[in-house]
Amino acid sequence: MSINNIVKASIFCALAIGLGFVFMPVPNFELITVTVFLSGLYLNSAWGFLIGCTTIMIYSGFNPMGSGLAFPPLFLSQTLAMGFVGLSGGLMKFSYHLSIWSQRIVFCLAGFFLTLVYDILTLFAYPLAVGLGDGGLIGILIKGLPFIIFHEFINSIIFLTFVPKVFRKIPR
Repeated sequence: MSINNIVKASIFCALAIGLGFVFMPVPNFELITVTVFLSGLYLNSAWGFLIGCTTIMIYSGFNPMGSGLAFPPLFLSQTLAMGFVGLSGGLMKFSYHLSIWSQRIVFCLAGFFLTLVYDILTLFAYPLAVGLGDGGLIGILIKGLPFIIFHEFINSIIFLTFVPKVFRKIPR
């Protein structure tokens, strides 16, 4: 564990948290996921997992629109899901050998599926935290479906657009 990597991890955490707070008023438009993913891609899976967990713990725990700490299952699912995003970034290093168009497709799909995993984990955790049961889960799913679809779509576009450009700048 070098001081260099600790500083880089701190910068990634600060950037992701700052971007989270900047876009907080816009529902389901966020740059936290892509920043955490890029941290794993740049450093490695272990650092990406650590950065993802730390970032979302700070962002969710200190969110002025509602702290995740009020709902422990939700907070835990957010933490594990964002850690998974960072870990997945580190696993995507194989993409160095792909053409630019293949990279765009791979990263677009990664953005979609990682956001889907995050949304599903947090969707199931909320009814558990407040004791709504199966009926509440179905109701939340129906009511939240437009937001989930928007979140998947936007993050797919963000990953398609930004990750290949940044990826080319990362030293191999």
